[in-house]
Amino acid sequence: MEYWRISPSAILRAVTSTIAIVGGTGAEGRGLARRFVQAGRTVIVGSRQAERARAVAGEINDELTTSLVSGAENAEAARPADVVVLTIPFEGMAEAVRPLAAALEGKSVVSAVVPVEFVGGVPRLLHVAEGSAAQRLQALLPESRVIGAFHHLGSHTLADLEQPVAADVLVCGDDVAAKREVMALAGELPGVRAIDAGLLESAGYIEAFTVVLLRINRRYRAHAGLRITRLPESALAGDEA
Repeated sequence: MEYWRISPSAILRAVTSTIAIVGGTGAEGRGLARRFVQAGRTVIVGSRQAERARAVAGEINDELTTSLVSGAENAEAARPADVVVLTIPFEGMAEAVRPLAAALEGKSVVSAVVPVEFVGGVPRLLHVAEGSAAQRLQALLPESRVIGAFHHLGSHTLADLEQPVAADVLVCGDDVAAKREVMALAGELPGVRAIDAGLLESAGYIEAFTVVLLRINRRYRAHAGLRITRLPESALAGDEA
């Protein structure tokens, strides 16, 4: 099966749903952009430099033979989007997000941010006073609906469009409707199950396990993901916490 192909039904979804990726020129942002395009979503790649964003968007369009991707400066990318995904480093998150508050007001904002530093090549979790990067983001964006998701999807896995993602995505948030929206979005990626991981306070545990997964992949020189076993399939779509 060629997973890079875009189905006709997926193309129809692009008419009504646009995703902006703030930090979309990095490896993870590019990978998510490609996978969202696979699902037929219209994607706006955001960057601090509009020219860089447009260049990356052009590369993805050429690679996938599509026109679903555009590029813009972060605020301009976020403004028309239905859902905004953040794939930016934790260290610069507050500085990057404050100017975007107006553009993100009332929107679902997905944090894939992990508070991590590398010491001698070894990832270490950074302390966050609010409990997690996602909770800090919610404090910075009180008028937005912050959801934590996509932490455990590695850039190498996302970039390999000939293979399904084949991993679970843990989704947490305090707004039930926004969480369902993001779970549905995650579930459109090939081989992905979206798992409701509860309230936004769960983000601290999810982000911390991302560091464990990074260490595992470093130890085994792998690109392993996460699977939650023994969950009843019939219950996955209806969980709320």
